[in-house]
Amino acid sequence: MKVALIMGSDSDLPRLKPCLDSLQSLDIACEARVLSAHRTPAALVAFLKEATEDGVKVFLCAAGGAAHLAGVVAAHTDLPVIGIPMDNAPLGGLDALLATVQMPAGIPVATVAVGGGGPANAALFAARILAVSNEGLAARLVQFREDQAAKVMKKNEKLQAELQS
Repeated sequence: MKVALIMGSDSDLPRLKPCLDSLQSLDIACEARVLSAHRTPAALVAFLKEATEDGVKVFLCAAGGAAHLAGVVAAHTDLPVIGIPMDNAPLGGLDALLATVQMPAGIPVATVAVGGGGPANAALFAARILAVSNEGLAARLVQFREDQAAKVMKKNEKLQAELQS
């Protein structure tokens, strides 16, 4: 059970940390690479073949600007591809979002939010895909959701106590 995180630039890595942290917390192996759809197309295609042979089941693709990375990956694999549009200047990620989400029929790319929870949600979506055939991961996802709910309920209890004092 493995995913690959491909980023168009190493400057994206700090904003992708929630993605990597989420994968790690769910015990999902991840290969991370800096590869470009435009500047290293041959290396990207070679990595896709190598990663697939090495057991990668889902590709996560983070890119800003023209953000063709997820689409190029989807054009070269039949595995699930999740695009993570990065919130780069000058358009704050709108360009990356549109480039990632507007794929032609037949080349699907799932797309998460620009910034914020997008990187973590990409990891969680990959986990859900993998959990379809992995009961252990499915159980970890259930526990994750229960832990989230418990944190919210604790915050509500604290708020209620503060309001009543």
